[in-house]
Amino acid sequence: MANTLFIGKVYLRFDELSSTNDYAAELLAAAVFQAGNSNSKSKPAEGTVIRADTQSAGRGQFGSRWESAAGKNLTFSVILYPDWLHIRSQFQLSMAVALALHDTVNSLQPNSVPVRIKWPNDLYIGDRKTAGILIQNSISGTAIQSAIVGIGLNVNQLEFDAALPNPTSLALAFGRDFNLEELDGLLFERLEQRYLQLKAGRYDAIQSAYEALLYRRGVESIFRETATDQVFAGIILGVTDSGQLRVLTERGERTFGVKEIITGMRNEG
Repeated sequence: MANTLFIGKVYLRFDELSSTNDYAAELLAAAVFQAGNSNSKSKPAEGTVIRADTQSAGRGQFGSRWESAAGKNLTFSVILYPDWLHIRSQFQLSMAVALALHDTVNSLQPNSVPVRIKWPNDLYIGDRKTAGILIQNSISGTAIQSAIVGIGLNVNQLEFDAALPNPTSLALAFGRDFNLEELDGLLFERLEQRYLQLKAGRYDAIQSAYEALLYRRGVESIFRETATDQVFAGIILGVTDSGQLRVLTERGERTFGVKEIITGMRNEG
């Protein structure tokens, strides 16, 4: 059991769901629909976790599919209510969650393999992806009314679809199996710590920690602009307050949104 104040205190566990994010969205939608009914249920408690041993339609960033072997990994969603967070600062939540994932995984091994965050919020061990995040925010006015934080962490899976570019798991990277029940408790603790840090307004500390852990930061890499298919060399500097990637190129510093650039390819020249 996680040593937390609220994350994971309500824990809904399923053998299979189409998507834990979709299930969380249905819970939130049902609460809104029933709000005018005196017999209605209250909205889900903050920190409610929906976990599935397998997802038939799990999703990653930009509509990609998240593939996970049944019972081998952690795939879950957390419902949060960061109504104190202005929409212009919503990338802060993404950074906080990415840092929580890093904190968790980095604590499992003796720093022999670098654990980094690939912008915007994938987790890499060495040069391979082991976790992804999908956050769905509901906006009310200028604040985030609710957030569904979906996390997929490859843990004990040893084989992956050959079509996937660079997957790995904790077991492959660190050479041992992990107890999923202990691991999710640790992750809930780290997530709550980073979320409370965000709630306390420590935006600069979160951004500094995130930038220090960016995959291939300060190393010349090859990038591709999606709109023009143009390939160019550059060096990742960090991120803007709104989450755009800052890249130093021969034309000077440029910034890119999450759908505008493919990042982090090695410069083999």
